[in-house]
Amino acid sequence: MNTIIPLHKRLFTEKSSLILKNNQFSVTAFTYSSGVEGLRIENQQGYLTILPFLGQMIWDAEFCGQNLKMENMFSEPKRVPTVIETYGCFAFHSGLISNGCPSPEDTHPLHGEMPCASMDNAWLEINETSIRICGEYEYVMGFGHHYRAAPSVLLNAGSSLFDIHMSVTNLASVPMPLQYMCHMNYAYVDNASLSQNIPENAIRLRESIPGHVHPTQQWLDFNESLKSGDIKLNQLNQPQMCDPEIVFFMDNLAQYTAEPEFKMTSPAGNTFVTRFKSNELNYATRWILYNGDQKVGAFVLPATCRPEGFLAAKNNQTLIWLDAGENRQFTVTTGVES
Repeated sequence: MNTIIPLHKRLFTEKSSLILKNNQFSVTAFTYSSGVEGLRIENQQGYLTILPFLGQMIWDAEFCGQNLKMENMFSEPKRVPTVIETYGCFAFHSGLISNGCPSPEDTHPLHGEMPCASMDNAWLEINETSIRICGEYEYVMGFGHHYRAAPSVLLNAGSSLFDIHMSVTNLASVPMPLQYMCHMNYAYVDNASLSQNIPENAIRLRESIPGHVHPTQQWLDFNESLKSGDIKLNQLNQPQMCDPEIVFFMDNLAQYTAEPEFKMTSPAGNTFVTRFKSNELNYATRWILYNGDQKVGAFVLPATCRPEGFLAAKNNQTLIWLDAGENRQFTVTTGVES
């Protein structure tokens, strides 16, 4: 039997409030000093801190004593229109009309309109073995697109893995473009090894240089060594070379496997894992960054296309078009492998 608990904004105050507790889970509602609502969902293995009304971001995640989130400059989330102004979360939904780094010719913000969307409603669904936080957001623009996004996060009892889900329905009478990425900002783990169930030659270095990247000669030389194959970046043991960011693309994953699986394993043996289906998310990106302000070991970012902006996807014919009334769903399983 499922139990549904609506989440009203009046539940969220500066003083943390326990709103649910049983043998498997506890759920606490609170408000950051910035005014952003936070929801901490905890099981026996760890916790997720989710922002139910701000794009349903996962602000923080910790399981098996391992914090999953990138090192960043933000002490708390901020209620802002674009994700770059609150870039401190573990995961966000990138898209949905446009996605990724815009080219000079693109007009969309970095990672699109969904990351900081003001959710219309949110609720919890609970049964004997799992808890799911759900939400809905209706995007409608006069003379423009109209869709419903329904993200959710599922955590099972006793599990250190969780599912990040996105459902998109075109509510307009004409087709709409769709680009989506499950953008997980995993921590940079010193000397961790990276592995996956696709061939190593399927992982291609990004050769374009987006506007926010300011290359040094050392960085350019390192990129040339990566392109030539003289150096492999399958271990996080060269942090000084990852400033600016190092990015790899993985295209058409369905040619290799129906269920891509990527791992980052620490020297102590702790393993972060991400799994998804290539018939839903047929592209992936790897993003490595290490500097004094931000440290990221995003070993895989599953997506429907490369994160190079709307026009690049359109020109490469990797832009998805949803017919009127059509629905697409995406699910990513991630966390600490027990």
